Amino acid sequence: MEMAIDWHGAWHDVSRLAVAYLLVLPVGWYREREAHSVGVRTFPLVAMASCGYIMLAMPAYHNSMEAQSRVIQGLVAGIGFIGGGAILKAEGNVHGTATAASIWNTGVIGAAVAEDRFFMALMLAAVNLFALRVLLPLKEKLDRNRGRECDSGEK
Repeated sequence: MEMAIDWHGAWHDVSRLAVAYLLVLPVGWYREREAHSVGVRTFPLVAMASCGYIMLAMPAYHNSMEAQSRVIQGLVAGIGFIGGGAILKAEGNVHGTATAASIWNTGVIGAAVAEDRFFMALMLAAVNLFALRVLLPLKEKLDRNRGRECDSGEK
């Protein structure tokens, strides 16, 4: 029995995996630079895995929307589990929620790429990076103001 390789399809799949990887690499790079435990390895791997799972379950390959729906449900639960592991509670403070949300978003980016929804994937990646990088000074200022209110006894 001879197996023929559909090279056009294979390159199409590889290119989508590469796009998923490249779209989230800036988010991973930024998180790694900021000394977070989740970064340049985790984010691209989540995006590529999400992309791969969605491609494997695409109706074009299996003609089953139900199968694709089950894969998406499993993917959402699995990514939620990974994100949940990034959230830490210590001394009354919760840390890692932005990382968890970014992991969740990274999964959607990979899924969007798998579905050839490149503009959606690009926008999700851009907004994710914006929220982490540009909005961080605003969050820190709000945290400082909240700390002053707590120190002075205000609620």
